[in-house]
Amino acid sequence: MAKITLQGLRHSYMPNPAEPSDYALQQLDVDWEDGGAYALLGPSGCGKTTLLNIISGLLTPSHGQVLFDGEDVTQLPPDQRHIAQVFQFPVVYDTMTVYDNLAFPLRNRGVPEAEVDPRVREIAEMIDLTDMLDNRASGLTADGKQKISLGRGLVRTDVNVIMFDEPLTVIDPHLKWQLRSKLKELHQRVKTTMIYVTHDQTEALTFADKVVVMKDGQVVQIGTPVELFERPQHTFVGHFIGSPGMNVLPCEVKGGKAFYQDIEIDSWNAGEASDAAGLELGVRPEFVSLSESGVPVEIAKVSDAGRFQIVDARRSDQSIKLLVPEGTLIPEKHAHLSFAADHTQVYRDGWLVRGGQSV
Repeated sequence: MAKITLQGLRHSYMPNPAEPSDYALQQLDVDWEDGGAYALLGPSGCGKTTLLNIISGLLTPSHGQVLFDGEDVTQLPPDQRHIAQVFQFPVVYDTMTVYDNLAFPLRNRGVPEAEVDPRVREIAEMIDLTDMLDNRASGLTADGKQKISLGRGLVRTDVNVIMFDEPLTVIDPHLKWQLRSKLKELHQRVKTTMIYVTHDQTEALTFADKVVVMKDGQVVQIGTPVELFERPQHTFVGHFIGSPGMNVLPCEVKGGKAFYQDIEIDSWNAGEASDAAGLELGVRPEFVSLSESGVPVEIAKVSDAGRFQIVDARRSDQSIKLLVPEGTLIPEKHAHLSFAADHTQVYRDGWLVRGGQSV
């Protein structure tokens, strides 16, 4: 296991990058603690796989350093970094048995057979493959083969980090939650540093202790699932995490108070924002409610979402979504909305305002 430190890290696929837009990965200075479970979350093309390949050694960064427990490994090849990687598509030897697939990484490193057998059986029990050890891997389902890939990463005791590159892509939806739960359980048991790359917020939030949210090659926030949900540092985080995503509305700040279309809105950080251009209010649908007074709106649509109803309200040409408990009486046409002040925040140019500055 290892603490992973990225210092001044940047990467461009261009030979002579000059502008920030020339970089696939903007500057990163990040510490990932030994034994942590992390997720890299963001849309396709945001730089997740580039970052993963740099950590694994498949790619050398244009600038900066990668350190494992303080040791500079930037120029080391993958086989000298002691990493394990699980890819989108299961990588197994179909002609081998499940047992031999799990044993292969140990045998390849010259581990004595007397040590191989108990270790293979221990890992097989962890990933629920004990009854299949004598079966050929070719006969397994996709999720069974992905368990082998996972097991091959866990079977070695010298691994600094296990990295998962969208490992549930080919798994049937009804089996995904089982494997996600198994991954979480395994991390709690073995305490190996794990990094999980995905564009699926459910996978990230249910697996990771901390989530690294990326956009356009930049890390916009690192935090626990609760921190990302309740206090997004960037409007992108609010949009990307949650269903529906955070409402973002243009606003003005006058005398330390926020106004949306000349209606005063209570906000916990409005007093820290100066009256400037590019200001917006962010509030999640969970913290918007129907009220007797507040923001006048028209009800455009109501969708049933089980225990809640998703209400799409409109003011002018702007949509404001809110979640209403099942059974709540919803006006047919006109209504008023109120926002929870402790979860309504002001953003400047997309970034949360703190201490008079965007963070």
